[in-house]
Amino acid sequence: MKAGAQPILEISDVRKAYKTKHGFVHAVDGVSLSIGEGETVGLVGESGCGKSSLGRVVAGIVEPSSGEVRLQGQRISGLSRKQMRPYRRLVQFVFQDPHASLNPRTRVGRILEEPLIVHGLGNSRERQQRVESLLERVGLPVTAMQRLPHEFSGGQRQRVGIARALALEPKVVVCDEPVSALDVSVQAQVLNLLAKLQRESGISYLFISHDLSVVRHISDRVAVMFRGRLVEIASHEDIWRDPKHPYTRSLIAAVPNANPDAKREREALPNDTADAGSEAGCRFFSRCPIRGDRCRVDDPSLRQVGEEHSVACHLA
Repeated sequence: MKAGAQPILEISDVRKAYKTKHGFVHAVDGVSLSIGEGETVGLVGESGCGKSSLGRVVAGIVEPSSGEVRLQGQRISGLSRKQMRPYRRLVQFVFQDPHASLNPRTRVGRILEEPLIVHGLGNSRERQQRVESLLERVGLPVTAMQRLPHEFSGGQRQRVGIARALALEPKVVVCDEPVSALDVSVQAQVLNLLAKLQRESGISYLFISHDLSVVRHISDRVAVMFRGRLVEIASHEDIWRDPKHPYTRSLIAAVPNANPDAKREREALPNDTADAGSEAGCRFFSRCPIRGDRCRVDDPSLRQVGEEHSVACHLA
């Protein structure tokens, strides 16, 4: 966290399992993480690693199977819908697909006003003023209130999604792949907007992405997730300068021109084998280029290797 920052959100040993016809799938398996006031934590990993499930647990969209989530010191996991109501204002969500997340039959003004109505905030005139202010903050004209989502570009629709998330003045916003569906030039505009909004309001972000190059430009710290577990947490400078976990190094190797040795290290990773599904030992064992005998039988826990750097690897 930033020097002197207090944790506004704390995730402690959170697990989330989903029942399927083949048994339970453990999407999140014992994750602990904290986010400071005004801090952006990037959560990165390949598709299916559990990062979106963790984001939905944090936002209260789904309940954790076990563990707890605390917001400003108050446990919010396990609360009833009525008890959770005051905290829903404080944690909001920006979805990946700005087209699918906005009601195509509802005008933008109503989309932004709806959270205010649900929470009983202000009269009609005050809500109107709030909607106009939100549009201005995200760089859209007031005339956007009368338009439908399909009349906007993808980047503009995502700005509407961000404005909706800000309507209740949250403390934490979970951004789930918010720029992955956008063109590269538009991605930069949305990232700059999120950074500007953070400077203005001190909001905290959990920024979920599979793209380390995106996370690099917005995050204070980066948490790397693999198969339901966090395998490395460090400042974004340390992650790029001195990644400790071989999986983190493979992600960096996948970023074009990330470093001169990236291609060689990426080619050194073996393909997945049947061992990848084994519950014993390290979950990265089948793909790890530095694995040892202990890695086959002993699943490593996060351990501190620097002032703000932790890694789950026996050989790091």
